[in-house]
Amino acid sequence: MSAHLAGVILLIAFLTMLGCFVRAPGLSMSMAEGDTLISVDYEIFGKVQGVFFRKYTQAEGKKLGLVGWVQNTDKGTVQGQLQGPISKVRHMQEWLEKKGSPKSHIDRANFNNEKVILKLDYSDFQIVK
Repeated sequence: MSAHLAGVILLIAFLTMLGCFVRAPGLSMSMAEGDTLISVDYEIFGKVQGVFFRKYTQAEGKKLGLVGWVQNTDKGTVQGQLQGPISKVRHMQEWLEKKGSPKSHIDRANFNNEKVILKLDYSDFQIVK
């Protein structure tokens, strides 16, 4: 192999590697990393009020780097919205469905209005009173 050909191959390999780390203008880092941002609404049924469910939900959401909100409803459920990278949202959905706060008892979790988003609508994870 000629030195010229070896140089071209090395340059192509370098540019390919560089392409993995260059962020396209206007895209969030999550999009550049290939982890699509999504938004999903949720409602949790069971013994989820009076057991610090909102506080634990906020803490878990923040730990995962998600944004959104959580609130009690008049019908005894907890509802809210999650936004963030799809892998982190999936982790949080599982947490909401199976774990929750230590004293909670989750009967079921409904998730709806899932959609891909280009940017986050919130800057934090809030408890709505």
